[in-house]
Amino acid sequence: MLQPPEKLQPPKQLWNRDFTLLFAARTASILGDQMLVPTTITVAVLQAGYGVTGVGYALAAHTAPLAAFVILGGVLVDRFTPVRVMVIADLSRLILHGMLALAFAVGKPSLWLIITLLALSGIGTAAFQPGYVSIIPRTARDVQKANAAIRVAESLVTVAGPAIAGLLLAFSSVAVVVTIDAMTFGVSAACLIAMRLKIPRSRQRTAIRRDLVQGWQEFRSRNWLWGVIVIFMLYQMTVNGPFLTLAQSLITIEHGESTLGFIMSMFGLGAVLGGLAAARLKPPHPLRAGAIALAGTVFGLLAVALDLAPPLIAVGYALHGAGTAFWLVMFHSSVQTKIPPDVLGRVHAYDVAGSLVMRPVGQMAAGPAALWVGAVPVLFFSSAMLFVTVGLLLAVPAIRNLRRSD
Repeated sequence: MLQPPEKLQPPKQLWNRDFTLLFAARTASILGDQMLVPTTITVAVLQAGYGVTGVGYALAAHTAPLAAFVILGGVLVDRFTPVRVMVIADLSRLILHGMLALAFAVGKPSLWLIITLLALSGIGTAAFQPGYVSIIPRTARDVQKANAAIRVAESLVTVAGPAIAGLLLAFSSVAVVVTIDAMTFGVSAACLIAMRLKIPRSRQRTAIRRDLVQGWQEFRSRNWLWGVIVIFMLYQMTVNGPFLTLAQSLITIEHGESTLGFIMSMFGLGAVLGGLAAARLKPPHPLRAGAIALAGTVFGLLAVALDLAPPLIAVGYALHGAGTAFWLVMFHSSVQTKIPPDVLGRVHAYDVAGSLVMRPVGQMAAGPAALWVGAVPVLFFSSAMLFVTVGLLLAVPAIRNLRRSD
């Protein structure tokens, strides 16, 4: 086992220089991502004639490398310090998304080119994500409030991103949106470079295999953590994967691109409210409270499955966003306050890999399943499986009874 966690002494005030720069970097990159995925990619793939199945493949290509390479990203973060790895990841994605924008500008790119560039971008995200999570407890003493602040910003950007994308798509082109997305990674890299965070290298350099084994031992020693991940593998395959592929595609086909932008904005607005609630509430059992909030996401699924009017779908998406944001703050705060800092990158990497490995399966299977039995039955099935997910989270004592750490 590792030594006890290092004594971190970030400034008492939340909005210190390093946290503010981290906040700005994260907000900038999320703005670009929300303009690109799923709104712009969904519209671009459908316009190119690749259909709902093509949308599923493109979204899966952006997610699958994250699940496949994030564990290696966690090793690199713990080995070479988070900021350095995150800057390299940002600059790589700046180049890759610039190439994607050029491909759309010069003509109709092949589906395989879109998939390849999105997959390489996903590898960059796999390097960025563990560093971002491991830096938060080093820049803020109140980890839950810091997570909530970032979640609120991400949610506000989720409101703005699809709306901006929809407006730009109405008056310009996919290439313009993807170009702006690429530029946000440059802004993120600049903010990270400006940080003054000093992270001591307290451990000796070891073989990568040993780093992986050490991270795995820390991960599997916590029943509540691996329990959540196993349950979320089922959730990603049967609930989130099909929802991300089918719901946005159906809204675009039935109601148009601008309506999709509005509905995705309402999802972001709901997530803002969920993040604000997570900043104020301090439940003694955070994962229990988060699981109950997660049950509210069923309204987004049912609103699309029942083919409700766009305003009612928007309300369902707002409730979906609120429940998702509250769960994420509760879960990430639990991980960041209960895992030793010098192994947090690797442990979080196992968390992300397990959580996301089945999402591409659900995304790729959603299109063929919808062609076989229809999109509406698939969404009803996903709604039922959401309640199965929540029931499993509440049924496991290690998850249900996990206490909050200050």
